[in-house]
Amino acid sequence: MYLIILVATLLFWSTGAWAHNPFTSGGQDAFSASLTAVIVLIFWIIYVWGCRYATAVAWRRWLFHITILITFFTILGPLDEWAEHSSAAHMTQHMFMMVIIAPAFALARPLPQFYRACGAYGERLWKYAFKITQYPMVCTYFHGMMIWFWHIPKFYMLALENPWIHVFEHACFLISAVWFWWACLHAFTRNVPYALLALLVTLMHTGFLGAFLTFGSTPFYGESRNLADQQLAGLIMWVVGGVPYITAAFWVGHRWYRQLQRKSLTV
Repeated sequence: MYLIILVATLLFWSTGAWAHNPFTSGGQDAFSASLTAVIVLIFWIIYVWGCRYATAVAWRRWLFHITILITFFTILGPLDEWAEHSSAAHMTQHMFMMVIIAPAFALARPLPQFYRACGAYGERLWKYAFKITQYPMVCTYFHGMMIWFWHIPKFYMLALENPWIHVFEHACFLISAVWFWWACLHAFTRNVPYALLALLVTLMHTGFLGAFLTFGSTPFYGESRNLADQQLAGLIMWVVGGVPYITAAFWVGHRWYRQLQRKSLTV
């Protein structure tokens, strides 16, 4: 596992491997990119260290490693550079965070490893941070608020112009999405109906936002971005981005159906 981290770190800092290479970039872009890379790397090291004391199922362990690599690519790779000039690329980056990285993190379930690596005090902090996931609809409202807020043209452009606000935007997407997917995929038995509702509500409002971008008659995010690019971004959110929500909704719906079946057999 340490070899994987070492190889990934070398790839990150190799010249030309990433859009915001700390050694080839300059100014605030370089510093914000370096800080982002360090934070992701720290999470990775904590997990690997925790695996020494809390064994993870093999597929969950590998899923976590793959998720970290995808995170590096999404936030620091060439996609981030393309996103500065293309609404479609920017939307693709957002979808990677919200419907690939976040649900993959939830499925990997790394908290037991984080607990053991961070000690008793750290475990209390992690439990406190994830307490919100006991309420699927609260997570849904918060995640939805983040999605709509950062797609308001003023704040969308502000994030592109300021690297620190851009990092904050990514943190908002990732944290709220992880909470949302954790609440839906690991819902307590009594919360399964709410988890299904949460997925359907998110599917509808993200689909509406995607349709709004697709059928808009003028570019919303600056004249430098043409209308066709914005329409493609809308389709990515509306069509491609909807697939994970639909898939998860079927899975949660099936789980609820099985619960109802078991209840009917005990009556």
